[in-house]
Amino acid sequence: MANSQYLPIIAIRGRVVFPHTSVTFDVGRSISLAALKMASKTACLFVCAQRDSAKDEIDESDIYPVGTVVAIRQISKLPGGNARLQCMGLYRAVARDISFNEGTFTAIADELVCRQGDPGLVEAYMRTVRACEERITDGGEGVFTPSVTVALKKITDADEYVDVCANAMKIPFEGKQKILECPVVTERLAMLNSFMENEIEIMGYERKIKARVRESVDKNQKEYYLREQLKAIHAELGDDGEETDELEEKILSSDMPEEVKNKALKELSRMSRMQTSSPDYNVIRIYLDWLLDLPWTNATADTAKLSDAVKILNKDHYGLEKIKKRITEYIAVLQRTGGVNAPILCFVGPPGVGKTSVASSIARALGRKFVRMSLGGVRDEAEIRGHRKTYVGAMPGRIIAGMKKAGTVNPVFLFDEVDKISADMRGDPADALLEVLDPAQNNTFQDRYLEVPYDLSRVLFITTANTLETIPAPLRDRMEIIELGGYTHEEKAEIAKRYLIPKKLQANGLTKSELSISEGALNTIIECYTMEAGVRNLERKIDALCRRAAVELADGKIKKFSVTEKNLEDILGAKRYDKDEKLRRDEVGAACGLAWTAYGGATLIIEVSKMQGKGEVLLTGKLGDVMKESARAAISYIRSNCEDYGIDVSAFETTDIHVHVPEGATPKDGPSAGITMACAILSAFTGKPVKSSVAMTGEITLRGKVLPIGGLKEKALAAYRTGIRNVIIPEDNERDLDEIPQTVRENINFIPVSDVDTVFRNAIVGM
Repeated sequence: MANSQYLPIIAIRGRVVFPHTSVTFDVGRSISLAALKMASKTACLFVCAQRDSAKDEIDESDIYPVGTVVAIRQISKLPGGNARLQCMGLYRAVARDISFNEGTFTAIADELVCRQGDPGLVEAYMRTVRACEERITDGGEGVFTPSVTVALKKITDADEYVDVCANAMKIPFEGKQKILECPVVTERLAMLNSFMENEIEIMGYERKIKARVRESVDKNQKEYYLREQLKAIHAELGDDGEETDELEEKILSSDMPEEVKNKALKELSRMSRMQTSSPDYNVIRIYLDWLLDLPWTNATADTAKLSDAVKILNKDHYGLEKIKKRITEYIAVLQRTGGVNAPILCFVGPPGVGKTSVASSIARALGRKFVRMSLGGVRDEAEIRGHRKTYVGAMPGRIIAGMKKAGTVNPVFLFDEVDKISADMRGDPADALLEVLDPAQNNTFQDRYLEVPYDLSRVLFITTANTLETIPAPLRDRMEIIELGGYTHEEKAEIAKRYLIPKKLQANGLTKSELSISEGALNTIIECYTMEAGVRNLERKIDALCRRAAVELADGKIKKFSVTEKNLEDILGAKRYDKDEKLRRDEVGAACGLAWTAYGGATLIIEVSKMQGKGEVLLTGKLGDVMKESARAAISYIRSNCEDYGIDVSAFETTDIHVHVPEGATPKDGPSAGITMACAILSAFTGKPVKSSVAMTGEITLRGKVLPIGGLKEKALAAYRTGIRNVIIPEDNERDLDEIPQTVRENINFIPVSDVDTVFRNAIVGM
């Protein structure tokens, strides 16, 4: 008669317990420890397998109902309250009426009695499985231990034979559970025979693998032997291991282009045949990680409403109308076409006018990710294109690294300070940028590390520069140039009120009610403490005011700190600039010119002195070759027309001319000071003073023509800052007046000229 017992249940993970076998396992879960405590009365347990070994909290549905009733032989205590059980399997059983009592599962365990079936068939199966057992044992592969082999020889009961043999063999968990649950002896023997035949086949493969390895390996090189064995295993079984399978699944499910997938799978195949300790293994693994981490199709949605983008640009920056107009056009075209090759924009202007910050605002306005890469001082071409992965420590270039960081194929990518790239023996980075910044080529950008094309055509590239002079012509040709001139006094004041003061108040922990800066104080800071095109120094001065306010408010004696024109010098020190310093009176032999620099426009006083000599010309002030040639051209024109200006012809033969430009430590060059030099030279020879209220710019020719110049906006702003209200410009530069801010045009009288005689009449007193 079958046994039935009321027993506590222990569910074990990833393991099946058979009758007639000794088993040892650890228990640590509270539900299992409670079962062990309950079993102290009967010394028996119902042990079954858990369906999902990863689960800690289980219910009735998580355990197999067919298990084994075991007798507890020994219990050993382990650290942490755990226990180790040594048990003996008694018989198979089926759990019924499973319930939860005293912190554990309990059930009535009914013995599962096997049906014997046809005796002849049982005997035939027994002979077959014993023959398989002998073949496995003769293979010497360690499937059966000597003690198990001896025990199997003595077993005559087929049911017991299956239990002992299945327990000893390497059979998958699900297979062992099926053997345990099967109620017919012949079917159990058939399943066991199938697993034995499979084991024999695997053993045959192993022998072939070992034979192949032994033929090709040097017995004295253990490491080489292991590597060859691994190759043979992979070749025979077609198994690249768990890590390889995982990588292959990621590659196949990724959004890489087909060409890139094929490259990745080829490299994965190479990696699978290498030993994990091989340096090349890690190189390929890192390479595959880069391919998987790069965005190939993932893109952010652009701002839907044009008005939303315009609001963000206007909120973040004051002025910069050209940039805002261009970005507005780009968004409008994008909305109508659904996709367009992104332009390559280059913002050129002096420091501090907001080139870098406006790029970040553009990204926000478009709803895209923002990546910034500084090119200042970059000398190595590999910074752009990367190194070949055959080099030690090779990595992709900073463009690919930036795309990985962005995580999308359409970020706003800023190349900051593109005019400061330099070259050396490692190549010219500017040449590498030619492909990146060409809309016709960058859809197949080739990074040396990746070795596959990468599409950059959807990236909005923006570059910034202080000057175009140092940017190579081929690179400059690929970019859409947008010039940012300096700010007017009024624009600086507005920027300070809207952005700089609130920003610095927050940075210094102040509120509007704790610090006030009067209109006059702000104007004085702009005029007398920050002679610049941008607002960077203005921001520093406002920060200094905030720090002083924090100090004054710290002791609690005052609740509000006010900055006025009266106490401004006490806070910031003496005034650094005097806008009228160089223009106090009309002078003989001195003329005010206008110059363009990478930091904005500037006024340039040119001095001429004549002395008794032999007609020599002395040029000082660290002048460049072009500027020296302009001085000689001015002298030659005046000398050839001296009679028209009432100058004795012999004066040039007995007089030395010294042309000097102050601030001699600063290099100066360019042809635009030609008419200024001519005015100063003519003034020196005629004794007539140059008007202090006039500044000028223009190139002079030997025929007395005035040629156009560049940088008119910056030069006009410089004149406006220094209080000059009459500016002589070449007639051909009249078309550039529209670029000058309205405030400047209203306050400056621009005098267009086509010849130098007109310049003299407007600039020299009494001409």
